[in-house]
Amino acid sequence: MSVFRRRRRGANLDSQEDVPDVPIRWDYLITYVRPYIPRMLLALFATIISAGLSLVFPAVVGGVGEIPGVLNTVIENSDRALLNTITAVLILIFLIRTVMTFLESYNLAYIGESIILDLRRDLYSHLQHLSLYFFTQRRVGELMSRLSSDVKMIQSLLTTNISTLLQQFFILVGSIIVMFIINARLSLFIIVVIPVAMVLGIIMGRILRRLSAEVQDELASASTVAEESLQNVREVKSFARESYEISRYGDAVVKAFDVQIRSLRYSSVFRPLIGFLAFAGLSLILWFGGLEVLAGRLDAGELVAFLIYGITVAGSFGALINLYSTFQQAIGATKRVFELLDTKPTVTDKANAQPVGKINGRITFDDVSFRYDDNVDVIQNINLDVQAGEIIALVGPSGAGKSTLMNLIPRFYDASEGRVSIDGVDVRDVQQVSLREKIGTVPQEILLFGGTIRENILYGMLDATKEQMIEAAKAANAHEFIEKLPEKYDTIVGQRGIRLSGGQRQRVAIARTILKDPRILLLDEATSSLDNESEHLVQEAFARLMQNRTTLIIAHRLSTVQIANRIAVLDDGEIVELGSHDELMAQNGLYARLYEMQFRHNDEMPTAAGAD
Repeated sequence: MSVFRRRRRGANLDSQEDVPDVPIRWDYLITYVRPYIPRMLLALFATIISAGLSLVFPAVVGGVGEIPGVLNTVIENSDRALLNTITAVLILIFLIRTVMTFLESYNLAYIGESIILDLRRDLYSHLQHLSLYFFTQRRVGELMSRLSSDVKMIQSLLTTNISTLLQQFFILVGSIIVMFIINARLSLFIIVVIPVAMVLGIIMGRILRRLSAEVQDELASASTVAEESLQNVREVKSFARESYEISRYGDAVVKAFDVQIRSLRYSSVFRPLIGFLAFAGLSLILWFGGLEVLAGRLDAGELVAFLIYGITVAGSFGALINLYSTFQQAIGATKRVFELLDTKPTVTDKANAQPVGKINGRITFDDVSFRYDDNVDVIQNINLDVQAGEIIALVGPSGAGKSTLMNLIPRFYDASEGRVSIDGVDVRDVQQVSLREKIGTVPQEILLFGGTIRENILYGMLDATKEQMIEAAKAANAHEFIEKLPEKYDTIVGQRGIRLSGGQRQRVAIARTILKDPRILLLDEATSSLDNESEHLVQEAFARLMQNRTTLIIAHRLSTVQIANRIAVLDDGEIVELGSHDELMAQNGLYARLYEMQFRHNDEMPTAAGAD
């Protein structure tokens, strides 16, 4: 048996706690519907007309009040002319109903697709504006599930579900009214059955809503597993973990399968039960109606019409019950989407924040501390004044706070205490976008977009000319290897740049930063995995990139710390030493020990051949 079909041993989904009942944001939903109100009103009008015309056919068959029925009037009296007239009227009625159905379905489909477009754009835009901290707490697969399946369910909620609700409601109410006109006593059977079915429907709807939310959450988890595995396919294959990933994804989808089966179990019991109540009611109607015909209080045509209306009521009520369940499931998706839209960035611009103008690049840390949610300081009491154009190397043991310190400059995070300023201006007083436009970052793990080399370099300046792009590539020592590729600058690099070597990815990233022409550089310089030739080319590119720019480098190599004007040594979140290489070596402290253990060792080790 396939791993995807096996149930988890010992799984007890019945013991899961209820999903919290978070209020739905109807104001959000109305916001997305409001631009399409004219089309919605037209669809509503067409729905009402279509529902009303649906009630005509049973009346024509059996007759209601003054309306002549085919059974009683035409057939019994052999009135061919009246039969022709009724048939022509019915064809006209159904033609009008067809036009109304077209207006309803087309406009609702248009509204639904438009709402999906608006909502996906807004949700994606909102995600782009959330702070970096948010993405450290969420997995990409989960967010993708919100953008796709959950948004699709909202479309059904706002369009098809509402239309069906109105249509079936009008048909239900209209049919009951006509049934009372035909025979009030016979209609009491319907009145007795409906409340029982309503109570069952409400109970089942709530259960299915909770289960639907669980299914969506499990599918989001499965999507996350798949995306992570496919994004890291090189690691999967290098560790020969294909079977493990297949099993991991299988376990994730089986969890969703388990919950879905539980949902189907409930609905499989519920729908036949509702069907039994409906047909039991119709059977009682047929029995009592037959007695009424025998007593002369009801004719055969009216009984037939009554039965047809009864079937219509049963169908409409069943549709409403099913719709209630679907509606509850869609509400779960709606809450998940709008929970994201309600999420606020942790780093925001002040109301009076101004754009950053031309800067010299002096960076000052005044008694800066930073902590995450656990209230443990990652860095503390940092005081550092970096002069414009100066190169500062950050060294220290793993976890000392080097990356955190650099992340405070472009405001990926805000300092918990103290002040980070550029040219004397607190970075919290300026607009984030304009601040980051002045800062270039080259991380240790180079991530490229999956498109072409051209697109990746132009990401540094979207409107740059071809000549500017090529000059940036030459400065980054990337132009030569790019020209040797079959498609040159139009070569597809693959997911995360997988088709390029490590050195090539670094040089493309450097070209991108050179094209941006930032005043401040933040570099996580890692070249230990490159061969000698690649490292030399990358180091040359770094040297050109750093010219006349304020630069902070997380140093991994002796060659890097030697070109720095000063070296800041961090340990346990604090700067414990600061000075030049010679000054720090003379102190014979932490830097001297790191130098002997790490920097000299890294430069004396043979590098991996063929990395480029």
